[in-house]
Amino acid sequence: MAHCSSSDPSGKIPRPDSSAVLMAGSPGTVDQAMKPVLFEIFGEIWNVQARLGQGVSASVYRVSSGRTSTAAVKEFLADAQGGDYGYHKERSVLEDIQGHKNIVTLYGVFTNHSHVGVATRCLLLELLDVSVSELLVSTQGQGHSMWLVQHCARDILEALAFLHREGYVHADLKPRNVLWSADDECFKLIDFGLSFKEGNQDVKYIQTDGYRAPEAELQNSLAQAGLEAEGNSGCSTTVDLWSLGIILLEMYSGIKLKDTVRSPKWKDNSAAIVDHIFASNSVVCPAIPVYHLRDLIKSMLHNDPKHRGTAETALLSPFFSIPFAPHIEDLVLLPSPVLRLLNLIDDSHLHNEEEYEDILEDMKEECQKYGSVVSLLIPKENPGKGQVFVEYANAGDSKEAQRLLTGRTFDRKFVVATFYPLSAYKRGYLYQTVQ
Repeated sequence: MAHCSSSDPSGKIPRPDSSAVLMAGSPGTVDQAMKPVLFEIFGEIWNVQARLGQGVSASVYRVSSGRTSTAAVKEFLADAQGGDYGYHKERSVLEDIQGHKNIVTLYGVFTNHSHVGVATRCLLLELLDVSVSELLVSTQGQGHSMWLVQHCARDILEALAFLHREGYVHADLKPRNVLWSADDECFKLIDFGLSFKEGNQDVKYIQTDGYRAPEAELQNSLAQAGLEAEGNSGCSTTVDLWSLGIILLEMYSGIKLKDTVRSPKWKDNSAAIVDHIFASNSVVCPAIPVYHLRDLIKSMLHNDPKHRGTAETALLSPFFSIPFAPHIEDLVLLPSPVLRLLNLIDDSHLHNEEEYEDILEDMKEECQKYGSVVSLLIPKENPGKGQVFVEYANAGDSKEAQRLLTGRTFDRKFVVATFYPLSAYKRGYLYQTVQ
């Protein structure tokens, strides 16, 4: 049994209906020793579908209640002193910063009582999808499109600008803590277990190796030795800018930079290494104006935190004024409620009205097998000529349709199924993707 409370001041319990994944890593399965695993939350029984992540202090599970309600539960273990500091800390931060579209939503909190009588504190959270960490693995060292890098950079800077205005430092920004929301079509920031109020740092060791700012590295080393820098009031919001700079450089290059940023060459002249990475990649994509991204990243990676600027000033970079188009790979990787089917319809079928209407009916009937279809569009002219756009009621249905339709044959043609941005579809903006 579980005793629950909502994080909504009105007491109204939001009904989570996202269909994605909160934490990085491939969905696991629940250990046999843990079955059956149930949570009673807000008067409903929620089944554990998978364990998504496990750390020293907490585990995260994907849970469902009925067909449409899915969410994530973060279950905290008692700390070394038998207390709930980690739970109370993250709960406090999340409750203080709710309401921003680029920060994970906290639905509520509850205490779970296991069948062996152990009580654990839990957070009920929005369930998100693919992490930037998983996206980096998918590139196989090639780097992401400028559209995807720009999308991620803008979303996370928006989150950081809000977080920093509220006085908080995230203090553990890394690819695993940046996740895609299929239904909101944006990246969101998660995991506030190391976050603190600027000027009141209550955590000695912050950030993750490879994404740790120089001043945090120094502070961690001193703390490990039992020392403290004279006049030290803790790290500032600029440590988050450093971490984001490394993430964006990894997304652009497709290279994990953990060893690079620890090297003497990086410490001597990181700007030269950034320049070299961009010069190498510009040979592959000579027509893309990448220098604005390069300058943005370099502004975040100054060794002196006073020279890094803020998230709000970073959002004014000219990089964000360039209208990049997505690559087809982007639309395969980032789920949305809209599915786009390619390689299905010949031009000859588009100009015969009777055949066209038959195709519309056949496609709608087929696509409804996988979920509730809101609308279906087959443009007769470019852009989007001959492509099938299917809008589902939610991203869960479109993901299932994409999984089952990809590779199938219709009229001896192999189907290619990608996702498509809902916002662009709603505006009638059927842009041509970059191959």
